[in-house]
Amino acid sequence: MTNTTVEPDEATRLRNKVVDELRADGNISSPEIEAVMRKVPRHAFIPDTPLDKAYDTYAAVITKTDDHGVQLSSVSAPQIQAMMLEQAQVKPGMRVLEVGSGGLNAAYLAELVGEHGEVVTVDIDPVVTGRAHRLLDEHGYSRVRVVTADAAEPIPDLGEVDVVMVTAGAWDMVPAWTAQLKPGGRLVVPLRMRGLTRSVAFTQITGEHGPYLESVSAHICGFVPMQGATAHREELLLVNGTPEIGLKFDDGLPADPHRLDNAVTFPRHELWTGVTVRIQELIDTLQMAMAISLPGFCTMAVDEDLDTGLVAPVNKRFALAAVEDDTFAYLVTRRTEDNKHIEYGVHALGPNAKQFADEVADVLRDWKANRRGGPSPVIRVYPANTSDDQIPADRVIDKVYSRVSLSWPSA
Repeated sequence: MTNTTVEPDEATRLRNKVVDELRADGNISSPEIEAVMRKVPRHAFIPDTPLDKAYDTYAAVITKTDDHGVQLSSVSAPQIQAMMLEQAQVKPGMRVLEVGSGGLNAAYLAELVGEHGEVVTVDIDPVVTGRAHRLLDEHGYSRVRVVTADAAEPIPDLGEVDVVMVTAGAWDMVPAWTAQLKPGGRLVVPLRMRGLTRSVAFTQITGEHGPYLESVSAHICGFVPMQGATAHREELLLVNGTPEIGLKFDDGLPADPHRLDNAVTFPRHELWTGVTVRIQELIDTLQMAMAISLPGFCTMAVDEDLDTGLVAPVNKRFALAAVEDDTFAYLVTRRTEDNKHIEYGVHALGPNAKQFADEVADVLRDWKANRRGGPSPVIRVYPANTSDDQIPADRVIDKVYSRVSLSWPSA
């Protein structure tokens, strides 16, 4: 489907190198996705980008920012694109809706659905859709329909589709997406839950009380956030009333945030848990265990220019944290003696620091005993008006249009 323009040998070599790496690390497992990622010239959809950056296996390319440097649009890393294409399981002849346009991913989808399938790609930003339309036409994918619209509303004349693939970070699940999805269809979305984003592949299930979505797979990822009617921003709580320490809450601030005003006046309590992991070990289920088990779960960031050492996270931009009444805690790590593992610890500040540190440590120890190396939680999405007795969950997250449930699979 691509045009016959002769590509530079270096671009072909780099593209094949990327695919080889993705096959080796397991992000590509199907021959169909391997074939389209070898075929479509990624660099052609990221003009003015050096080849080495266009073909960085694990890095996105930012294509638009606002006046403050906030990222508005990007072309995802090859690793993320391959992962989501595998999750989507697109077959020849299918109809696919892509939410969040750019051109490249739509080209991959067009290759996968073939001549008898259909791809519609939509974005709220006319600059983005204009660019996508031009690039798709230039490289032989003029059959892809490019639409400028807020995908929070149904796309005119779309009908039902087999797959909805969302390529922008979503905080909520829009009813229009499921309304346009065929029964039993698949929806792949980077969904943010309690500040943690996962690329989730859902299938639509008809239950006793109506249809809902249930996860098939979920993988750590990061995405430029959704714009328009479904845009959502985390709320920031400045501890001690200064920008030095910020706690970010995805689903609303604590009931009485001022209870934390004096937390940093107490000595910092430090507890090492004995929970160790390999340096390269994935900790996605550890993150989810904290998000599910701790009602006051949040993330913490420290302003490096204002840092006085009141807190000492390893990563000042992002640390897993939690609040309980007048006390907060966050995770820290240190290398073990063999230099091949890291041990998790807890720092807590406030009048109940020791007690809360023990609670957080218990979550980590439970994860080590019961969840480590196991499956991710099952994620289900129900309409916002679904009653509690219809939702099996260890944790329910209420959003505007939906209720998201997280449940650990039975042992």
